[in-house]
Amino acid sequence: MPDSAQPKARIAVLISGKGTNMAALLYASRLPAAPYEIVLVASNDPDAEGLKLAKAEGVTTFSLAHKGMERADHDTAIEKAIREAGAEYIALAGYMRILSGEFVARWEGRMLNIHPSLLPKYRGLDTHKRAIEAKDAKAGTSVHLVTEELDAGEVLGQAEVAVLPSDTADKLAARVRVAEHQLYSRTLADYVSRPYDRDWLLDRVRKLALALPEAEERPSHGAPGWRTGGKSGKYFAHFSDHHHGEHAIALLAKTSGADEMVALIERDPETFYRPAYYGAGGWVGIVLNRPGVDWGQIEHWLNRSWQSVAPKRLTKVLDAADSF
Repeated sequence: MPDSAQPKARIAVLISGKGTNMAALLYASRLPAAPYEIVLVASNDPDAEGLKLAKAEGVTTFSLAHKGMERADHDTAIEKAIREAGAEYIALAGYMRILSGEFVARWEGRMLNIHPSLLPKYRGLDTHKRAIEAKDAKAGTSVHLVTEELDAGEVLGQAEVAVLPSDTADKLAARVRVAEHQLYSRTLADYVSRPYDRDWLLDRVRKLALALPEAEERPSHGAPGWRTGGKSGKYFAHFSDHHHGEHAIALLAKTSGADEMVALIERDPETFYRPAYYGAGGWVGIVLNRPGVDWGQIEHWLNRSWQSVAPKRLTKVLDAADSF
């Protein structure tokens, strides 16, 4: 069975100027138990001050001026450097260049940005001026996932900053920047740790399991489990959190029997294992706390396991489709 220790996530940071948020991320990455490391700092401005700091700190850098280039060509060059550095996530930190929709789509769910407002308020520019003019009592900053729509992705974390009666846009911006430096590193650390967090994994499995017809959650041997409804309901999935001394957080699903279980484990031992208590019954463990989990595969195993125990009145349409 694979070791379930969390590896450090590899982050590429994109900047366009001083790179103060990049610096905050970099120094936070060097604290004990930090779950990420900065493997690249890249910029669309070869003279960006942040590049000098990154180089001095021994971080690989890349720069390419975007003037005179097609947006897609510039994105391709930046992305080539990102992939060569082995980055798994991108953190935008004052990157003043709108990325193409194709680039954003390729990094969906793996690219974060920090914005100087309490989103959804004040997307775009001049956020501090707009907050003061609106007589807001609070301004602040948000970390969000990047989508093609500007500053519209899921908000992952926010920090509030009081708006003072004497504030100018510059004064407020200076205090918000301090909040940014605190918020970004913590939110990034939390986000890259989610695939190894028991509660986040359970919530994701739970949503998939309960989306199946007449599925209900019921504990089994002290752990979450899902079964078909009614008095004659049968379990089709269990959630295992290091049970019986195992080293993984896993979904347990039904196979067709011991032969298939063994074949799965032999083919992909990093993903599948024989669970200590359920393995004798042909159940297989599917490791969840590992890099690059294919959640489509998890959904497939939940559907298949459910179909193997659900009443015929629920499965007849699926069974008919499988016969073709």
